[in-house]
Order: sequence, then structure tokens, then C-alpha cells
Amino acid sequence: MKIKIPNTEIQELLSGKGYEYPKYSTQIMNLANQNAQGTRPRIVGQMSELIQEFGSGSMNEWESWYLNRYPDAIDLATERVFNMVEELKKSIVLIDKKMIREWVEELIVVKTYAGLKFQEAILKKVSAELQVEYRLATPEEEAQGIDGMIGSRFVSIKPITYKTMNELSEHIDVPIIYYEKKKSEIVIEFNI
Repeated sequence: MKIKIPNTEIQELLSGKGYEYPKYSTQIMNLANQNAQGTRPRIVGQMSELIQEFGSGSMNEWESWYLNRYPDAIDLATERVFNMVEELKKSIVLIDKKMIREWVEELIVVKTYAGLKFQEAILKKVSAELQVEYRLATPEEEAQGIDGMIGSRFVSIKPITYKTMNELSEHIDVPIIYYEKKKSEIVIEFNI
């Protein structure tokens, strides 16, 4: 025989508590928590370590043990998430169809293009820094591992991880501009 126990039922079986929320409310609270960082270890403790330190015992014993060590954590986390939900409420009334269309357009057209065609942005930035002209590579130049030209020099653009790859099948005889994509920026290194 096979039976399935949904996560919500596991929680209910172990805690004796059942939780019900209106549709979409947990998604909003999760988003608010991500932004507010209400349940980060510095607020509520490192839960994976704490549950190991606790060892074994009932849900009530765990709750008592935890609250003795972090008596204000649930209230602090609640306050942070609540404040962010209030901020989200203020923002949501400002969202109209026009704004959604602009956001979708930016996501589909601009961010996709910029994410996939960022090499030109790198060429532009480096050439501006060096106060010279730039151009993208021709298809023939691309076949040789060249991504563009800055001033009178051909260049190749590679991720920073390219530096650590030992077994490369290609050999590039032009200066390489290295980049690293971060969450909110691209960091570039060059020596031209």
C-alpha cells in the first residue's frame, strides 16, 4: 500500500495546529518576507543548527526551547514582514494596466536583449573609458574568436571563469576583456 501525506498534513499531525490563509496571501507574505528579510538568521537564528542543537522532543518542547533562546524573534520577524506588507499595499494600488504593459515590455524586449547582447555594452563602456571608437566583430572575425574592435585593437570578451579553464581548445591572440555577471551589474576587467 502507498499513501501520500501532504506537507500541510505533516505539520498538522506534528503540531496539532492547522493553518488556513486566504488565496494568494502566503505568496504576498513570502514576497514581503524576502524583501524585509524578517526570518534571516540574524533575526530568528540559524534554524538548521538550532533544530540539531535541540535534539529530540515534542513540538511543544521545541517551541519552549526555541522561545527561551529567542524570546523576541517571532515578534521581530512579524513586525518586519507586516511593515513590508503595508508597503506592498501602498504600491499595489499604483499598479495599473499601463504600468504592467511597460513592465512586461521591459522584461521581454529590453531585459532579454540586454541580457543576451551585453557584449556591445561592454565594448561601448571600455571604448568610452579609453576615449576611442568601437565596433562589433564581423562574422569572419567572430569565427576567429574576436568579439569587436576598440580603437585599432581587436578584442575578445569572455566570462571571468575563462581564466581558470585549463583545457581550452581555442587560442585567442587578441586582448581579452573579462566579465563577471553579478545580480545588479557586470564587472569587467581589461588591459588593452
